[in-house]
Amino acid sequence: MEIEVRKLMPEDAEAYVEFFDTTPHDDRDPNHTCYCVNWCSADHRTLTRPDRAERRAMALDYVRKGILQGYLALSGGKIIGWCNANTKSHCRNCAGLVFALPSLQKAVSAPEEKVKAIYCFMVAEEYHRQGVARKLLQAVCRDAKEEGFDYIEAYPQKDSSVQWMQFMGFDKLYENEGFRHCGDLEDMYIVRKYL
Repeated sequence: MEIEVRKLMPEDAEAYVEFFDTTPHDDRDPNHTCYCVNWCSADHRTLTRPDRAERRAMALDYVRKGILQGYLALSGGKIIGWCNANTKSHCRNCAGLVFALPSLQKAVSAPEEKVKAIYCFMVAEEYHRQGVARKLLQAVCRDAKEEGFDYIEAYPQKDSSVQWMQFMGFDKLYENEGFRHCGDLEDMYIVRKYL
């Protein structure tokens, strides 16, 4: 199977939300479809909890405006995977940090450092264990180096049995791509790859 990986572009908005519409989350509850809107450069400090339709509309808007950034994995022109990768300093007020994982806000980098942060992976079930997440991660690493980032940071869960929290990627995935542990939070590691 040939996999193409490329950056999410504004013209991908419809295909992006369709991927989330049709790719079940771990708990398989369609109401929990996140569209990955919690991890972006939007300021969510005054956000109330949006329902699925509102999150979908937000995703369309965010992708079109470049607020939601990351990489798509495609096979035969169809999206089969997603990796949310943003400039860390741009996401200080996103819902994922403000509401869901405030402990992650403590993982502060020096203001002069340019950090690419990986917040999420999602791969269609029929493509699990085929190297899709690895290819997405390799593209993030390659581009971050070319774009002058100091390092890439990610936050895998310590307990890999907590299925619903594995959206941040597995510790072993990062280790295999040269990431090293540089800190601990309550439930997750902080891993970095210096460029």
